[in-house]
Amino acid sequence: MSLESHPTASSITPQRTLGHWHADATPPSFDAAGWRDPLSALEAPLFLLWDGERHGVGMGGQASIGAGITNGTSGAFDLTGFVPPCPPEALGDPAFRAAHGIRYAYVTGAMANGIASVELVETIARSGMLAFFGAAGLQVSQVDAAIHRLKASIGDLPHGFNLIHSPNEPHLEAAVVDLYLREGVRLVEASAYLDLTLPVVRYRVMGIRREADGSITAPNKVMAKVSRIEVATKFFAPPPERFLKELVASGDISTEQAEWARRIPMADDLTAEADSGGHTDNRPALTLLPTLIALRDRMQSEHGYATPLRVGAAGGIGTPESAAAAFAMGAAYIVTGTVNQACIESGSSDLVRAMLAETEQADVTMAPAADMFEMGVTVQVLKRGTMFAMRAQKLYEIYRNYGGIEAMPESERIKLEKTVFRLPMDEVWEQTKRYFQTVDPRQIERGEQDAKHRMALIFRWYLGQSSTWANRGIEDRKIDYQIWCGPVMGAFNEWVRGSFLEEFRNREAAVVALNILFGAAYLTRANAVRQQGVPLEASVVRVEPQPLATLAGCGTA
Repeated sequence: MSLESHPTASSITPQRTLGHWHADATPPSFDAAGWRDPLSALEAPLFLLWDGERHGVGMGGQASIGAGITNGTSGAFDLTGFVPPCPPEALGDPAFRAAHGIRYAYVTGAMANGIASVELVETIARSGMLAFFGAAGLQVSQVDAAIHRLKASIGDLPHGFNLIHSPNEPHLEAAVVDLYLREGVRLVEASAYLDLTLPVVRYRVMGIRREADGSITAPNKVMAKVSRIEVATKFFAPPPERFLKELVASGDISTEQAEWARRIPMADDLTAEADSGGHTDNRPALTLLPTLIALRDRMQSEHGYATPLRVGAAGGIGTPESAAAAFAMGAAYIVTGTVNQACIESGSSDLVRAMLAETEQADVTMAPAADMFEMGVTVQVLKRGTMFAMRAQKLYEIYRNYGGIEAMPESERIKLEKTVFRLPMDEVWEQTKRYFQTVDPRQIERGEQDAKHRMALIFRWYLGQSSTWANRGIEDRKIDYQIWCGPVMGAFNEWVRGSFLEEFRNREAAVVALNILFGAAYLTRANAVRQQGVPLEASVVRVEPQPLATLAGCGTA
């Protein structure tokens, strides 16, 4: 069969007729390219029609089910299907939106070192979405300043802060929790947890109370970001008994509060983190999300929580297609990360944003993580235009092979001082000591006594500084930039190619978010059309980024 003999999309005969549809003042369209405007009217129901030869679409009018009528008679057409409204605020779980007081089931994740900046939190919160400040890697005083700024700028608009697992610096995790409790931070994104810790349990159960109707209220909410089912199971379970006993013994909670805590999960919301930037296990979303949704159902059935558990999706979400797929798979909400770093409100630099704008899907790799260096934990970073990943891996290999700086071959040490540190290691150690003098003096004492630990702290200086150099845009350190990045950045760049969002200076976080949501809603409706036997031209299904004013006309902004 030649290409010319294939049936056109509009000529494929429908499998069934449901009834008929009468037009009103707005006539139907039977043009193969005339689907875009009706599909874009996200709040309007669509009627799928057949005029005897072609598929068409009608808006408004009057539909009747079960009655047959001759096509074209008195403005009537065969009705073959129906597409309900799908505004962006209908995507995801309405219980999630209600619980957090937001319009859209869209979350911007807490990229560390303030990359998820106060400016990013402000613009996302004002746009009816949920944003987390990137507190990880910052000193407690910096997090405190961010809390007070956001209280002043957005007040009670929904937002949260990051709480990261810090196995090498447990006191820091505890200090951040102390700050959150003292300042009334009611929502945290718990990330990179390998196991539950006393601080995160303390945060969750502090202030728990029983209402007059017998229900249990825990004022502090946890949204846990995980990629392993064993960790997810712990967050969907009640707080561990050993921690509750410890909190009772310390006087943080009463025996009665411990009893109430046994009736709530550690986290009402759990984010399935697939292949993402930063800490990631590179799990595929197509298998991780349904696995954790199945776990959710089992844990809800086992514990009978008063508030049903919810699962969202993160990692690889940065286009309308990925967002639509996540919602179609049952995600209560979606979380974006890398694409937000590329936006002008992020705490990164224009040099980094320009590099991200050139990123393709294969331009990422894994590298040792600064916060869990000794454990061999890795993070996903950009490899294009930087030597950070290769140099960080070399440091980890040296750490594994030698007992301390003094045990290294002199030639190796000289090479590192010249190319990586650009400082004598003795000076790096002095800088490291000055840092830990205010953050955790115990690390200095341990480093002075343990040569291998001192080596780890010196090497972690490079890993930590590499992110700072990137965020500050230190140009002569560009080759050493550590830029947390997932392959989604390449997909995002491909989507926006040729549009106003191709230029990184136009990438406003709210505009990017609303375009992703609009596109996901649009594709959801387009897929509903195709699932009812109506083919659509590829040009109709393609979603192009639109300015905010255009989206507002579609009922989005």
